[in-house]
Amino acid sequence: MSHPLYGKLRPVTPLASVLLAQNPSPMTLEGTNTWVLRAPGVEECVVVDPGEADEEHLGRVAAHGPVALVLLTHRHHDHAGGARRFAELTGAPVRALDPSLVLGSEALGDGDVVAVAGVEVRVVGTPGHTSDSLSFLLDGPDSETAVLTGDTILGRGTTVIAHPDGALRPYLDSLRRLAELLPGTAVLPGHGPELPDAPAAAAAYLAHREQRLEQVRGALGRLGPDATARQVVELVYADVDRALWPAAEWSVRAQLDYLRASA
Repeated sequence: MSHPLYGKLRPVTPLASVLLAQNPSPMTLEGTNTWVLRAPGVEECVVVDPGEADEEHLGRVAAHGPVALVLLTHRHHDHAGGARRFAELTGAPVRALDPSLVLGSEALGDGDVVAVAGVEVRVVGTPGHTSDSLSFLLDGPDSETAVLTGDTILGRGTTVIAHPDGALRPYLDSLRRLAELLPGTAVLPGHGPELPDAPAAAAAYLAHREQRLEQVRGALGRLGPDATARQVVELVYADVDRALWPAAEWSVRAQLDYLRASA
């Protein structure tokens, strides 16, 4: 699969540019977005989610350095798999919520503020897709704000709840938190195109999740309360590409846990 943006650094906001990794799949869309953050006129940069252990992509990202710091939105390999190698290439420390991913620095936590490369990044805990998912709020010039959401909100479609590490209740709480951001806060996602308004995107995701929950409730009414996740997927996701059914099954397991815990 070819894409005109592979290998090209594309400016998106005054502080953020994106380099699209060439790892397309049904789960990653066109590929993983590696974000490069720096203030105008500043030489060093912050890299968010260097991506998989792909030497060509990591080398391209490193060429836009010097890299002062690497931030990870979560542990999945398409975002963090190349972090250790990227640290070797650039000498930059790596920070994440999961201590096992941290290199040469300290773990991140909700509410932390990271000031590097002329930018100020506020860490927002947004668990749900995974237990260690973070978003990064970026204040730009002229009151422009953006939030890097990893896989919590995608640029197209909806994300999977990666059960059992991911869970629906914290994910809904995370979406509600993002829905409270200032209107006009841009979404800089881990996959897909940027979106113009984080509160609107989060509200749409919440509506979608409620719709899916209603469908799962309906499926349990037809199949019985002990129906398996696979049985529910076959009924609720009948119109979805079967290549996505394994991922849908993760989300359904999370929804079943949520509904059964609430019963």
